Amino acid sequence: MSFSRPGAIDLSALKNTPAGGSAGRPASGAPAPAGASWVLDVDERTFQDVLQSSLDHVVVVALWSSRSPQGAAFNDSLARVADSYAGRLLLARIDADTSPQIAQMLGAQGVPFVLGVVKGQPVPLFQGTVDESQIRQFFDELLRVAEANGVNGVAAPVGGGEALPDEEPVDDPRFAAADDAFAEGDYATAVAEYEKLLASNPADTEAAERLAGAKLLQRTGDADLAAARQAAADNPDDVDALLSVADLDLSGGHVDDAFGRLIDLVRRTTGDDKERVRARVVEMFTIVGSDDPRVSAARRALASALF
Repeated sequence: MSFSRPGAIDLSALKNTPAGGSAGRPASGAPAPAGASWVLDVDERTFQDVLQSSLDHVVVVALWSSRSPQGAAFNDSLARVADSYAGRLLLARIDADTSPQIAQMLGAQGVPFVLGVVKGQPVPLFQGTVDESQIRQFFDELLRVAEANGVNGVAAPVGGGEALPDEEPVDDPRFAAADDAFAEGDYATAVAEYEKLLASNPADTEAAERLAGAKLLQRTGDADLAAARQAAADNPDDVDALLSVADLDLSGGHVDDAFGRLIDLVRRTTGDDKERVRARVVEMFTIVGSDDPRVSAARRALASALF
């Protein structure tokens, strides 16, 4: 499937990438507390509430069909993996047969169909069945994207109880105005608010991370990937065109492609253009996370390209 909704981030290419880390969170596969579950069956009455909760923690929406022979077994696989994250994400299962309006709204062309939701924004993951190791890949990368955009809350277990102690983040009032704008898709205002915070405290790494994520979504929200790639192909020395493609590569989960494209451009540019490209690469490092091995490798490549 292709996704063109503003703000959507297509991670479908992760099916063929090696498993990564755990997005700075407890390792996937760790046992959940006895009896705890973060799997919720949702219908058209409760779907909006689940979407609203994505402002605080990651939500994974899984459309399935009770008429599909593989549906129940795959649901079990999704549930096992989701519960292993111990509240870092909430799995919302939706029977497309009994809630067709949700399936239509999400543009599902078949089931199973799985996507993440971060601050109300859809993050397409995959369609069809995959094995549990691949599910973990998608969930790990989803958590990485969410954390880069300031979402790292812990969901309370389904059926009552509180979120795990010492894991529940406290809302930071500094970010209220920016986060509200971000949640409404007003990325220009969010960027401006995060920039104010960073100007008052240049050492605020969390503000810098949120600013970088908001800038990326502001640049890519209405972008046309095919048109951007064509523009870059037609004008291989057009810095703006290549920056746009790299942004779309990053938002689509093609991290190494984004880094490689811009580091090669650093080698081929001079003066102000070289500095602009270098600054964008460093901003991408902030989005992906300094503990990601791809960032470590790209930092070395960038240093070589600069000197």
